Amino acid sequence: MLIGVPSETDKIETRVAATPETVKKYISLGADVVVQAGAGTASGIPDADYEAAGAKIAKTAKDVFKDADIILKVRRPSAEETKLLKAKSVVIAIMDPYGQDEAVKALADAKVAAFAMELMPRITRAQVMDILSSQANLAGYRAVIDGAAEYGRAMPMMMTAAGTVPAARVFIMGAGVAGLQAIATAKRLGAVVTATDVRPAAKEQVESLGAKFIAVEDEEFKQAETAGGYAKEMSKEYQAKQAELVAAHIAKQDIVITTALIPGRPAPKLVSKKMVESMKPGSVIVDLAVERGGNVEAGKAGGVSEHKGVKIVGYLNMPGRLAASASALYAKNLLAFVETLVDKETKALAVNWEDELVQATCLTRDGAIVHSAFQPKAKA
Repeated sequence: MLIGVPSETDKIETRVAATPETVKKYISLGADVVVQAGAGTASGIPDADYEAAGAKIAKTAKDVFKDADIILKVRRPSAEETKLLKAKSVVIAIMDPYGQDEAVKALADAKVAAFAMELMPRITRAQVMDILSSQANLAGYRAVIDGAAEYGRAMPMMMTAAGTVPAARVFIMGAGVAGLQAIATAKRLGAVVTATDVRPAAKEQVESLGAKFIAVEDEEFKQAETAGGYAKEMSKEYQAKQAELVAAHIAKQDIVITTALIPGRPAPKLVSKKMVESMKPGSVIVDLAVERGGNVEAGKAGGVSEHKGVKIVGYLNMPGRLAASASALYAKNLLAFVETLVDKETKALAVNWEDELVQATCLTRDGAIVHSAFQPKAKA
């Protein structure tokens, strides 16, 4: 069993799919591991560290792909990489399959078993494989750090002989994994923190971290969560009431962090241009949803922009701004999943196609798209 770890080809991707620690574990499972030269450089991992852990270093992506039984990546293989894949091999990555029909079909045509880690079910057994949570946790932390860096004032209240510096007011929109970490981080930095979410269960979590919960708590609000723990899309009437409440609140905030994402859909617009313009000059908004179109109307993807004196932080790949930490957690998520695909006795790849984790994450197999959510639509 040969496991290959190529360098990421996307220019914004700084993470890597394996670390020296996980390489050692793969070798103990009975695998050989080959890592492309420079794959870990952006995460602070030199080739020598992989070699010390027992991996072989390959010069090119072709050398990694040609004989690998399992390919581990952060992002879905590019069109060029897909052509290099060995038939019958297993590819594990963040596949981002929604709206990517051609890319998914190409993986099927390559006759590989492609697994999308972001489709991992949210069940107890799979918690250690939950890449959405591990990466969102870091994104929420980094959002506060970036927001504080752009904000031209101190975060905590400071009482000095020269006068009192008031605490920054931070508002977190969306109290999922990223939002809760943002709340905790902003509290640790001494800010006055408020938060909102459409899921009723979030209220208790927000308050347990010492933040104040802001929401229109009507009957629709009480039913606003899917069985999988995600936020439902709310009615236009609710959205209008919530927007009115939020608009009045945002005008008083110093830093706003938006985290709202709906799987398979464009990010909902939470902050209108009018809301941005209501904020004081020098205020900051950090949009964690820019890769899905963004939660903020006036924002731009790919850096820090400014609208009428308000800075809008729209970095792509926020977890990748903490590449070493993000890679360490992501690599462990992948290791936990790969362990379920390997026979401990024979030390060979032995995928149980009936396993609920396999069924939930497998996109393509034996030349076909097998995931029900991504089947080609029948022509009328």
